[in-house]
Amino acid sequence: MSVEVRPLVEINQRAMPLLYRELGIVDAVRFLKQFMSGLGDYTQEREVLFAGRTLEQIVDEIEQMGKPG
Repeated sequence: MSVEVRPLVEINQRAMPLLYRELGIVDAVRFLKQFMSGLGDYTQEREVLFAGRTLEQIVDEIEQMGKPG
């Protein structure tokens, strides 16, 4: 028995329209995201983003963002 091995690019090109049609775009994207790893180093980013601020200060900033005008 012979099996044709296709390049992953070709498989992806064929699979995407099927996923979109069967699941809808939103659910297809959600499905695909579970197989993708994030980029960057959140630990380093967090140290830069929140450097020198307490949790209470960060919470206050978030609450201020949510207030109108």
